[in-house]
Amino acid sequence: MLTIDLTDRVAVVTGSSRGIGHASARLLLEAGASVVLNARAPSEQAESAFADLERAHPGRTASVYGSVADPATSAAVGKVIQSQYKRLDVLVNNAGILRDRLIGMIPDAEIDEVLATNVSGLLRMTQIAARLMTRRKSGSIINLTSIIGRRGNPGNFVYGASKAAVIGATYSAAKELGPLGIRVNAVAPGLIDTAMTADLSNEKRQDFQARIAMGRQGTPEDVASTVLFLASDLSAYITGQVIGIDGGLIV
Repeated sequence: MLTIDLTDRVAVVTGSSRGIGHASARLLLEAGASVVLNARAPSEQAESAFADLERAHPGRTASVYGSVADPATSAAVGKVIQSQYKRLDVLVNNAGILRDRLIGMIPDAEIDEVLATNVSGLLRMTQIAARLMTRRKSGSIINLTSIIGRRGNPGNFVYGASKAAVIGATYSAAKELGPLGIRVNAVAPGLIDTAMTADLSNEKRQDFQARIAMGRQGTPEDVASTVLFLASDLSAYITGQVIGIDGGLIV
């Protein structure tokens, strides 16, 4: 039976206290990797989630608290990697925020917040990762975009722009870092059962599900399984791709 073995490899997963990030961190740990975990701020939920992962995989997790929108966070992650592991093999740029707002009603502060988290944070984390991965001439960077970044959606003007930027960054980084042995890909989830989609009305949720060919919304594990594949040697010749994980959702 084919298994994925990431023993002795080191990964970073931003926004890993819940949802897709937590599921991705768990699968990477189960495959044998050590994982640097990240959450925006200490909280009972985040600390409990990280403690559960550490109990299940003792000695193979480290935690860094701070929003990726803050440049100090990427610097702190880099310091943890340098001091504890001296290498980085996988970066999962998962941290992101969604703010629903119609055009003409979007405050400047909200525009800045979404772009700082979803785009600037990803760019800074990628720079840290590229410097570390270049030393070994290998590595995999996996960016979380969205079907909205590819197809758009009413009420998601800023979010859609941020996730489209992630796609552009993925393509450019893949071309630049490919000669250095570093692969860069993105996954584009559709309707996934996470806290980010928990506030959808039943009417809107049913409307979405009616347009999913597979007839159900996705789970965090559906996305995390593809993240694990992209982190592994099974995807050794894949770079510069955006993989839709949406069950055939039409938007």
